[in-house]
Amino acid sequence: MRTKKMGVAGKFGARYGRKITKSFSKIENLKKDKPVCPNCMKKTVKRQSSGIWQCRRCGHKFAGKAYKPG
Repeated sequence: MRTKKMGVAGKFGARYGRKITKSFSKIENLKKDKPVCPNCMKKTVKRQSSGIWQCRRCGHKFAGKAYKPG
């Protein structure tokens, strides 16, 4: 369940504390954003594994952070 104040972390309810739910919410929102390919500038980048990203349009593979490419 999603709440207006908690966002996607509302499913935890009153458990786990504010700090953990806030960081979870931040990571989930970053994961839902479509990252941009540095080669072709299109929003077609997909995460292959932790820190490895690949563009589905041009096939460009590059390293980045765990939850976002840049």
